[in-house]
Amino acid sequence: MSTNQPAQRTASVAGGDGGTPDARQLRTILIAVSIALMAVIASVSGLNVAQTHMAVEFGASQNTVLWIINVYTLALAALLLPLGAIGDRLGRKPMLIAGLGVFGVAHVVAGLAPTAEVMIAARVASGIGAAMIMPITLAVITSTFPEEQRGKAIGVWTGVAGGGGILGMFLSALLVDIADWRRLFVLPVVLVIVALGMTLKSVPNSRERSAHSFDTVGALVSTVAVIGLIFVLQEGPERGWTAPATLISLAVGLIAGIGFVAWELHRRDASLLDVRLFRERGMAGGSITLLVVFGVQAGIAVVLFPFFQAVLGWSGLLSTVAMMPMAVMMMMTSGLAPKTVARIGSRSTMAVGIALAGVGLVLMALFVSVDGGYLTILPGMLAMGIGMGLSMTPSTEAITGSLPREKQGVASALNDITREFGTALGVAMLGALLSAGYRNAIDDRLQGVPHGAAETAREGIANAVEVSGSTGSHAQQIVHAAQQSFVDGWQQAMWAGAAVMGALFVYITLRGPKNPAPVAVDEAGAGAAETIAAGDRVGT
Repeated sequence: MSTNQPAQRTASVAGGDGGTPDARQLRTILIAVSIALMAVIASVSGLNVAQTHMAVEFGASQNTVLWIINVYTLALAALLLPLGAIGDRLGRKPMLIAGLGVFGVAHVVAGLAPTAEVMIAARVASGIGAAMIMPITLAVITSTFPEEQRGKAIGVWTGVAGGGGILGMFLSALLVDIADWRRLFVLPVVLVIVALGMTLKSVPNSRERSAHSFDTVGALVSTVAVIGLIFVLQEGPERGWTAPATLISLAVGLIAGIGFVAWELHRRDASLLDVRLFRERGMAGGSITLLVVFGVQAGIAVVLFPFFQAVLGWSGLLSTVAMMPMAVMMMMTSGLAPKTVARIGSRSTMAVGIALAGVGLVLMALFVSVDGGYLTILPGMLAMGIGMGLSMTPSTEAITGSLPREKQGVASALNDITREFGTALGVAMLGALLSAGYRNAIDDRLQGVPHGAAETAREGIANAVEVSGSTGSHAQQIVHAAQQSFVDGWQQAMWAGAAVMGALFVYITLRGPKNPAPVAVDEAGAGAAETIAAGDRVGT
């Protein structure tokens, strides 16, 4: 089955001046799409630091606050695939410009929102704008950069995608500490304005023409499937995994997902996403790796922040600063990963990265302690950052390289959907393991504590710390029990993550992407061969 040169399809790519972008313009393009991506990624996690402020100002319940946060991710994940495909057809530059406009206006509205209902509507609009932006940023890279430089550019993109969330949380926490929580929306708007100006000036347009009509049915069914499954992962921990809403959503998501696969197999070359490509090592290996790596990363964040705040007693700002070493290592190694791929190949680079990330989890599980504090987990965090950076870049290249040039919006969207599913799955699963381990461990440590206080302490470490102040002589016992029990739950979650990484390592070692043919790298970055490759390449 040929995936690189489908019949009856043509591509059109042009630089901003009607020719192929030169080295200087390529750098500007990379900066522009990276800034646009940073705005989207920072908005995923930024509002987490303002939950209490929103609840007070809007008089909203915790469930409403969670909807304000989660509805953005829900809209983003649901629309990535259809909007990525539409961008391929209508033009990637117009789609990026429109997405930046929608995203920016929605953030202005959110910053001024007088009620929770207006805020939710603005967050939905932000998610729609983000779904227009995110797949296009990667599609612009894969359709514009010559093959010799594409790996390095994708490395920068994956570094921003991986570390941008932590950086966004740091900047958001800083703004909340020194100003008002509504200033959180200023940063994405500023990034959008900068990205929009650079896009208008430097980003070339590219679009693809197809003899087939747009797969409207596939787009609609995929949207329903993603909404159903993401809703389950977001709401299951809150509502309960056996709650009617959770089970109905799961059923709808699974039925729609099966229907989507069946329909795409029926459409074949006219499909929104050719699911037959998952038989190939590149597509399957890259997707599974990103799913697991981003899931573990998100799950680790869920575990780390309570550790910093409730166990170590740190502020939200200091807690985000403590996460920065992992983010910095991830972003650095994402940029260096293409050189490693050139030396030892994609599969080996992914395997090394996965192994290092697994070692990081093991280190944190073995050495974490209440008394040892931050230094007991720092080596594990650094190893995880390096490992994730090494594994993400070749995984992303494997996915985009499995689809032809005219489907790069779809390839990018699939890459992003995999990340979003992994994030939601990791938060739900590792968070549930941590909670279960905490509850199981704390029961034996609350002997003699009044029943009401003990029941509150079992709900979570933050609850235990809060209730301890009203228990007199039992206060120290409750706090110590909660901290030790949290570490027990932490270790259970880390060992589970390490086991998943071990399974992924075996899979990639045996069935990972095949190494691509060597490509000579022009260190100057701007030769005639590069310009020809940028215009003529159809797929990897």
